[in-house]
Amino acid sequence: MSVVDHAAPAHRWRGFAFALPIALLTIVPLLTVVGMALTPQPEIWQHLWNYVLPRVLGNTLLLMLLVGSVVLVVGVPLAWLTAMCEFPGRKFFAWALVLPLAIPAYVLAFVQMGLFEYAGPVQRLLREVVGSSHWFPDIRGSLWGLVMVLVMAFYPYVYLMARSAFLTQGHRSMEAAQALGYSPLAAFFKVALPLARPWIGAGLALVLMEVLADFGAISVFNFDTFTTALYKSWFNLFNITAAAQLAAILVLVVLVLVAAEQRSRRAKRFHVSNPQQQRTVLQGGRRWLAFAACALVFGAAFAVPMVQIVAWVWSVWRQDLNSDYWGYVWNTLCLALFTAAVTTVFALLLSWTRRRHSDPWTAWTVRLAVLGYAMPGVVLAVGVFVPIAWLDERLIALLAPLGIETLAILKGSLAGMLLALAARFMAVAYNATDAAMQRITRSQEEACASLGLGPWQTLRRLHLPLLRTGLLSAFLMVVVDVMKEMPITLMMRQFGWDTLAVRVFQLTSESMWDQAALPALAIVLVGLLPVILLVLQTEKQPSAAG
Repeated sequence: MSVVDHAAPAHRWRGFAFALPIALLTIVPLLTVVGMALTPQPEIWQHLWNYVLPRVLGNTLLLMLLVGSVVLVVGVPLAWLTAMCEFPGRKFFAWALVLPLAIPAYVLAFVQMGLFEYAGPVQRLLREVVGSSHWFPDIRGSLWGLVMVLVMAFYPYVYLMARSAFLTQGHRSMEAAQALGYSPLAAFFKVALPLARPWIGAGLALVLMEVLADFGAISVFNFDTFTTALYKSWFNLFNITAAAQLAAILVLVVLVLVAAEQRSRRAKRFHVSNPQQQRTVLQGGRRWLAFAACALVFGAAFAVPMVQIVAWVWSVWRQDLNSDYWGYVWNTLCLALFTAAVTTVFALLLSWTRRRHSDPWTAWTVRLAVLGYAMPGVVLAVGVFVPIAWLDERLIALLAPLGIETLAILKGSLAGMLLALAARFMAVAYNATDAAMQRITRSQEEACASLGLGPWQTLRRLHLPLLRTGLLSAFLMVVVDVMKEMPITLMMRQFGWDTLAVRVFQLTSESMWDQAALPALAIVLVGLLPVILLVLQTEKQPSAAG
């Protein structure tokens, strides 16, 4: 007797009906944004077309092009070196080059700004040694400065995907190419790189989605893209409709990237004949050149920023480690823990429903439920705020005859932030939970059914005990992501209710780099937890051994 409901007429829609309320967390914001775009106000579109869209669209596409190109130049060679070559420090750099994932892009941005601005330590040193730093490029408003910050923040996506591809290929393909007369460099471009292209494409799509979604780093460099223009439309011009129009365009771009990323994933098929790597031992100057390349990227993306953050914290912690700071920590933890608990429960229900119901409607509903992770936080903020504001107006109208007067009920509440954050990070919790769910065999579920246990009893007595590790991983990953998340909290919080990420934004907006370091350090230290777990899992894989 199978526990999976395949196509019983009476139960055909049960999985869809059960998953739909959770999926509405994502569907409603997206439909809200798209609906406002389909009912445009001509004067707003005219203003956007004349004064906003050409600049914002051009800046966004240029930033994506530059970051995507440089990320490939940085991530792919590093992946090849650590996967297929042997040189001093390879074992260390193989996992250390992943650590920049722990530093949010907005933290890396203000650290680099503080390091290289006129009053920063680099230019001060130049003035002491050379006598002048007027020739040094101004990093404020520098497009290339922003590009390098985003590259250092996001290259690990391409590095991880490309390294997995190279490790999966084995060494025999390279040996076969060299036996046909190709040099090692030609074999790389003719054989290894084409085989790894789907993986690299998936990593690049993730990078481009991160660039589209970024708000904090772009704000530090005062560079206008869709996210910053959307924020200014809402908070500077107080025009939520214009913000929704921009959000709709951004949704279309993201959906194209999601489709490209999914297509790349479907193309990833490799036959592994020999997972044990026989790495090429670099000789002479090439071995030290490889070491220098890895050390340069690791230093610029992680080591130097961490040293600078710690130095700033050391200079300010006595006066800044006060009750206000602990208030930001408390707000952050409350929001992160509450969001993680709700999101993990929803992810469990989605995974369990998808497990029991294999019909296409349920499958598509679950896919829509986890689509929010691909959407920029500013889009979800707008999409959640508009229906909440509409519902607020209706509630206030109902309370007015009772003599109850209020300006807001749901707007600026913890509930609004929670809805947007749950939609944003549902995929994080679902992926971890569903991966653990897949390790439970059908025979175990059928044994419970044969003992007379119903679906809910099976969930309680079989699934929950076996899913504890997966649920804990999902919970912790959502906690970390909520602590790092900036746009949703910044745009939807109640006035004066600040988190660590919001505090970093406020201080960096006033160029107070040293004071922003204390909340930033707490965010980075928490962000190291999932990165360390990722490194440990990677090192356990047989193909990554050695």
